[in-house]
Amino acid sequence: MRRLLALVLPLLVLAVACGDGTSTSGGDTTVAATDTTDAAASSTTSPAKPTVAVPDTLPTELVVTDLTVGTGPAAAVGDEVVLDYVGVRSADGIEFDNSYDRGEPFQVLLGAGKVIPGWEQGLVGVQAGGRRQMDIPSDLAYGDQGAGDVIKPGDALSFVVDVIAVLSGTSQADQPAITVAPAGNISVIDNKDLIVGTGATPTNGTQFAAQIMLFRADTGELLNSTWGSPGVVFSFTTDSNTYPGIIAAAKGMKVGGRRQSQLPYQLMFDGQGQTQINLPAAIDVVIVMDLIAVY
Repeated sequence: MRRLLALVLPLLVLAVACGDGTSTSGGDTTVAATDTTDAAASSTTSPAKPTVAVPDTLPTELVVTDLTVGTGPAAAVGDEVVLDYVGVRSADGIEFDNSYDRGEPFQVLLGAGKVIPGWEQGLVGVQAGGRRQMDIPSDLAYGDQGAGDVIKPGDALSFVVDVIAVLSGTSQADQPAITVAPAGNISVIDNKDLIVGTGATPTNGTQFAAQIMLFRADTGELLNSTWGSPGVVFSFTTDSNTYPGIIAAAKGMKVGGRRQSQLPYQLMFDGQGQTQINLPAAIDVVIVMDLIAVY
């Protein structure tokens, strides 16, 4: 289930409305829904749903087996892991859940206590592109309670997960030192690339994760920031009508890049502002976006 932006930038998702925008710098940044890029050619292909091989004996402790070793940063407590999974009962291989059939990857913030202990422990060290099997004893799963219609009290569980991305946690100290000069409203998005990335670019059919700082354009005041958590995930296609300014600003960026964008007020909060963060109506905002993953 997607970790909504509201968890780390709560006021940014209250009333973001549709809008049109084009760029006076940095190329075309119209809202992503107008992008005609071939999604099949540009999006990451998810692995096929795996078959889980049940263990010869029921696990009495957590057993972790890397079926495919990934690359990049290894997941640690405080990081978010984006993955697909299939889960079965270890005793007989009966499946009780999977994300592949839903077509919606799952996000796990390690250390948050939102998943069973076997996952909290078993996902530490995974890397993007890796496939891992976790054979989990009952006491690290649902114990004597069971869950749903299939998982009975005392059941050990086996999962195979395909890791799509590892989003590293951040601290406030990681937030870049950015000063925004006061500016009047503009009619089209204005982009300035502070760092040019070298990785993948968001296209239709992909998701991307970013860190975002939100400023008031007329005063340069920092209003809110996602730094201090893992990156926030957006869908480049379906979020185009929910986060039009953010999606438009991300267009053409590459992973590793940092972009400063002034967004016409119509592209944020439906132009109504947000008094809770000292943003009046009809005032542009400036966002500084660090693009950290595309998948």
